[in-house]
Amino acid sequence: MIMHLMIKTFYIRNILFAIFLIVGVNNTTLSQESIDSLSAGLDRSYREDQFYFGVTYNLLNKMPAEMAQNGFSSGFHFGFIRDFPINDERNLAIGLGIGYSANSINQNLQVSEDDQGNLTYSIIESGMFTRNKFSLHILELPIEFRWRSSTPETYKFWRIYAGFKIGYVFASSVKFKGQPKDYKLKGMEDFNLLQYGLTISAGYDKFNAHLYYSLNAIFKNEAELNGDQLDATMVKIGLMLYIL
Repeated sequence: MIMHLMIKTFYIRNILFAIFLIVGVNNTTLSQESIDSLSAGLDRSYREDQFYFGVTYNLLNKMPAEMAQNGFSSGFHFGFIRDFPINDERNLAIGLGIGYSANSINQNLQVSEDDQGNLTYSIIESGMFTRNKFSLHILELPIEFRWRSSTPETYKFWRIYAGFKIGYVFASSVKFKGQPKDYKLKGMEDFNLLQYGLTISAGYDKFNAHLYYSLNAIFKNEAELNGDQLDATMVKIGLMLYIL
């Protein structure tokens, strides 16, 4: 009887040991599968989070007939855009970001203050000034629909990023140098604080052509030149640099 129990115990122990080995092997296999899955997941997590830097030439659109630009009107832009891929290949995405934009416009529209502190607008005669510009500092929120030919292993690729940008003018100024005196105005109330427009960037690798087309006027409705409302909008043309 005792011998029978010992034999039975021996077989049970061997069976349990075999089960343990099988489970151990399976666990090892599953663990390796998990590692492979994790590696694949890292590829699937690929995105184009990017810092951007841009330089543009700023143009005025819808200007009054007697108004004209002079000199070089520049724009400097930088910020960060978070990338949210929307397909399995991860070459289509939505980009949401935040940025800063500094813009200057050199032109012959003189903005001045009367005795009551109200702003007035007039055209400056040629030869009466050496500099006349207004500047806008804008906090921007870009939204982009993105296509690119990139992969997780390819860092040089074609791209087309089209979107919409909304901005808040947190600082503005007018600087005039000429006759009869030089002056500078800050915090111009006649500028629209909300600026928004369409954007598109396209190119290969880091450097890309960039276009911004404003959808609303730079000035509020109260701003008038010779009784006509100032409906001028801004167009920005330049280069955009994207850095991972």
